[in-house]
Amino acid sequence: QVKIAFYGNAEVGKTSLINRYLSGEFTHNYLETLGTGFREKEISVQGQKIILCLWDIGGEEQFQQMIPLSAEGAHILLFLFDLTQKDSLAGIKNWYKNVRKINQTAIAFLIGAKYDLFELMPEQEKQETITYARKYAKAMSNAPLIFTSSSKGVNINR
Repeated sequence: QVKIAFYGNAEVGKTSLINRYLSGEFTHNYLETLGTGFREKEISVQGQKIILCLWDIGGEEQFQQMIPLSAEGAHILLFLFDLTQKDSLAGIKNWYKNVRKINQTAIAFLIGAKYDLFELMPEQEKQETITYARKYAKAMSNAPLIFTSSSKGVNINR
């Protein structure tokens, strides 16, 4: 089993990314994750069966109490922000700090969601966001930075 936990502020696209990965579908209807959502997917890597355990943590502040449950024993930590909302990137700092208190060994990734909407933004705003995102990724022990779009299926299976 591989435990993967998703963190980030409310409405950044955590649940949409998970749903797109699991079902290949995207819905525009927003449903807030209350507490923790848990899903599994079986994959095959080089002929070996692996079960991915996906932990979706609600983005509201009161759900940060769920961090120990989701972070403990996790192998991969995905920190999501909305590319069109710079304040959601600033929120990553707090999520990262709190998660790393529990789990220092998991591999962390910084995920910029809603790339399809980001592409429509003015060039200067896009460059500012990319610069900030790179700084955050570097501060997260050089975490890989990946841009995704759940609605368009960009970098979902990466």
